[in-house]
Amino acid sequence: MKPLIAIAARELSDRADAEKAAGMAAYMKTDMPFYGVQKKGRTEVFRVIQRQIPIPDNSTYRAAIEALWEQPHREEKYLAIGIAKAYTEYLTVENLDLYRRLIVEGAWWDFVDEVAIHCVGIVYLNQRKQTEATIEAWVDDDIMWLRRTSLISPIKHKADTDHDMLFDHCLRRAHEKEFFIRKAIGWTLREYAKTAPERVSSFLLEHRDKWSGLSFREAAKHLDIG
Repeated sequence: MKPLIAIAARELSDRADAEKAAGMAAYMKTDMPFYGVQKKGRTEVFRVIQRQIPIPDNSTYRAAIEALWEQPHREEKYLAIGIAKAYTEYLTVENLDLYRRLIVEGAWWDFVDEVAIHCVGIVYLNQRKQTEATIEAWVDDDIMWLRRTSLISPIKHKADTDHDMLFDHCLRRAHEKEFFIRKAIGWTLREYAKTAPERVSSFLLEHRDKWSGLSFREAAKHLDIG
């Protein structure tokens, strides 16, 4: 993976902006260093990597993600997640352990939400029977970011959402005071409400006394339930 790391470092260094780096670190409330390369520049870097570094099999996929993830700058970790998302043929239950690592070590919303929705969520959608036990375990995990992942992983499932499981998970976490959990409940229900507004409305109102104000407001944002 040395060529991959060298290309990423070279391309990011060529686009580095110290002033933007400081602002990005402040926005993310992190001491992790940034090059100061924003989304457009990172997309350019990612395209260079795709052209020059083939990912022919699952072992290379994992090695590339891990190699970038272990680099010090946040943009390198964003590139790792970019690879994880882009090569959809490798989004399988076999790699859930890798995604768990990115979530647990990333431990902040910019990392976690991308992996939760675009990696774990896709595996959950396409290999539901093999993934349900993991999603079920994570919703009660001691690690808050895994609980959040369990809640938001079906956000893109639309009509394929397992609403019984989703509703059960939301209720099981409704007592939490943690902002990122309350927000996740509202977010995942709001997205599902775009597909099943009446079902979500009924669920929200039936359990109205259990929701935090934040969860209810987020979930009901586009519903006519007051």
